[in-house]
Amino acid sequence: MPRIAGVDVPEKKKILYSLQYVHGIGPKFASDILAEAQVDPNLAAGELPEQKVAQINAIIDASYLVEGALRRHVSQNVQRLKDIRCYRGERHRKGLPVRGQRTRCNARTRKGRKKTVAGKKGVKAK
Repeated sequence: MPRIAGVDVPEKKKILYSLQYVHGIGPKFASDILAEAQVDPNLAAGELPEQKVAQINAIIDASYLVEGALRRHVSQNVQRLKDIRCYRGERHRKGLPVRGQRTRCNARTRKGRKKTVAGKKGVKAK
């Protein structure tokens, strides 16, 4: 299995799709990297010569923020929002959607499983 940017990528898939297993590399960055390295995107990752793998790794290290460094960067950004106590930081702190989505009927991904709250008993008026 070739290691690209510290990640074992699948060797039977095309290199265009294998590169996307690296956190921080999507379809556009993958195609940009392959164009810069002059690698055919239809080649399987396992068929790449070691020299091309090294060249791809060099391009990624020089130009892109990936894996641990990217995760650290994102978590520092979220922590900064929490520290300055802005609206977005408060939403992160409470575990609610940050980007304006409604929470009345959806948002289960951010809020977690339903917590049942005891409702009022039906009071009959005389």
